[in-house]
Amino acid sequence: MHIKAKKSLGQHFLTSEKAVADIARATSGAVEDTILEIGPGEGVLTESLLESGARVIAIEKDDRLIAHLKERFAREEKEEHFTLVHGDALEIDFDALGLTPTSYILAANIPYYITGLLIRAFFTREHLPKRAVLLVQKEVAERIVAPHGKESILSIAVKTFGSPRIVRAIPRGMFRPQPSVDSAVLLIEDIADPFTSQESEEHYFEILRRGFSHKRKKLSSNLNCSSDTLTACNIPANARPEDVPPEAWHCLAEKVAVQ
Repeated sequence: MHIKAKKSLGQHFLTSEKAVADIARATSGAVEDTILEIGPGEGVLTESLLESGARVIAIEKDDRLIAHLKERFAREEKEEHFTLVHGDALEIDFDALGLTPTSYILAANIPYYITGLLIRAFFTREHLPKRAVLLVQKEVAERIVAPHGKESILSIAVKTFGSPRIVRAIPRGMFRPQPSVDSAVLLIEDIADPFTSQESEEHYFEILRRGFSHKRKKLSSNLNCSSDTLTACNIPANARPEDVPPEAWHCLAEKVAVQ
């Protein structure tokens, strides 16, 4: 059964069996794992994830796909290996699903237009997965794994919580319908919560936003801090925000007050 992709939802269904197998392998689900799958579509990846023995909770927004998914995975749902939630991934009730921080693996084929929103929603200390495999626009994946000197708010935000790397590229021809850009499988491992409280997390990201408020300006100007503060964090006096690694941002958050 093939369902026509909905342009309004940014749908592009992955058709390559090899790519699906690579994503499932990167997810590395096991019998004791719970995998939260965002955007199961027609259930191609879902099937591979279930074959690992993991429990899968799938969040699907498209009304048309619900009956198809419930029929396709009726046995797994009856055996409580599969749970289907009809709703928006940005409005998940984590408590109702029994998901606590670092208790689940995130697997998501993310519509390009909500990539940033979804990453921000899941990469907080309240909703942090223990590992994440995201199918995103290739350009976005490359920005996230960018080396020091080419950092962005997005790359620092992800690296603050884990170690991202690109598993493989997914050419546009492997999707139905074909998008206008290539995609990539982004794996984020070694995920951990570096903050001691919600307040410390909020302060850190406020400093990060201020630091990147004017990318062409020096970091000291954006943060209105002294050269001594930068030196204490092993940051050169003339550094710009894209030059600064995650560990130095933690140091800055400890030394710079939010104005």
